[in-house]
Amino acid sequence: MTVQPVPADRVSAPDFDGPDDVARAFAEHGYIADRRLATTTFVMSRLAKPLLLEGPAGVGKTELAKTLAAATGRRLLRLQCYEGQDETKALYEWDYGKQLLYTQILRDKAAELLEDTATLEDAVDRIAGADSAFFNERFLAPRPLLEAVRSEEPVVLLVDEVDRADEALEAVLLEMLAEYQVSVPEIGTFVAKAPPYVVLTSNNTRDLSAALKRRCLHLFLEYPDADRELEILRSKDTGLADTAAQRLVQIVRGLRGLDLRKAPSISETIDWARTLAVLGVSELDAEILGDTVSVVAKYERDVQRSREALPRLIDPNTTVPESLGHDHAHGPTHPGHTHSHGAHTHGGHTHDHDHEDDGRRVRAAKDAPGRHDRNYYGQQAPTETEAPAAPRQVRAGQGARSFAANRGGARRRPV
Repeated sequence: MTVQPVPADRVSAPDFDGPDDVARAFAEHGYIADRRLATTTFVMSRLAKPLLLEGPAGVGKTELAKTLAAATGRRLLRLQCYEGQDETKALYEWDYGKQLLYTQILRDKAAELLEDTATLEDAVDRIAGADSAFFNERFLAPRPLLEAVRSEEPVVLLVDEVDRADEALEAVLLEMLAEYQVSVPEIGTFVAKAPPYVVLTSNNTRDLSAALKRRCLHLFLEYPDADRELEILRSKDTGLADTAAQRLVQIVRGLRGLDLRKAPSISETIDWARTLAVLGVSELDAEILGDTVSVVAKYERDVQRSREALPRLIDPNTTVPESLGHDHAHGPTHPGHTHSHGAHTHGGHTHDHDHEDDGRRVRAAKDAPGRHDRNYYGQQAPTETEAPAAPRQVRAGQGARSFAANRGGARRRPV
């Protein structure tokens, strides 16, 4: 299938003169774009092709679409994708409630329409001829895709986290992405007067179809370098001193190098800077960073690993305080229970931090021999040198007597 270019008469006046103009316009709205991103955005605006942005969460994919709308003065339409989403939430659906209301109101008029019909077939034909009265744009409830096409003014359409939607929704998107049009079987095809700017984002939770990627310009957004991230931080007016902001950027980049379940995003770095500014911090130290690291680390294991690494990230020659390595305390003393930074020891069984969430390992340790004495279950358990006790034998008559005793009802327990 060959994708036809959008006719020239449907392309609106250019919004940008070049990549430098894109970077300048974005900077005025607080978005710091590098050369590659500015160039891709400019090409997207001139070729009237959708732009697919892929990359980890929090690198500015959604924010780019918002900034594009603000910089061009276009209205932003957003389709937030999720698992199980169908076309009625993306394209359109019929307002059945409104149709039913009109039917009730026009009931008398419908009776007049059918009063001169002689047969059932004539009545059906007469009603069929009035279908267009109830299946037209008056009863059509547009969703973001159709609304972007029907809009009198050009818009920015954001299809956010398209990788979370099912593959069926990707197929629904293809007509829109290729020709900027939407087909409604009961009415016909709606074609955009001015093609919208379409931005799709993906966090790479699954691979997108080749058909969808082929219709889009593609750009992979990664975490920015230190200079650009510092520039982004400065543009947000976080209130943190510039020297502390520089140190914070280096520390966050060090945290991203750890084996974390979720690496800190740019937006979370901004939140951390604002948090430190609110607390009146002018100089970063391990204590204040450890107290606030949950702003950027959103899982307990990530928080623990980050707190252990913070002193080293601040000063590579520092000694990690024990209070930062393990923050949990015990009330009563546990015999044989010691703590170290590398592992936890329980009665000879060592648990590494990397496997602290391994439930099978924990259960196996609890079931280890020697955990309980011989009288724990109310009877003498054999020692290692003793032979296991023979299973208890039940004589044949015993079962018969028990059955006879309980034939009349439930067994009565002695008082």
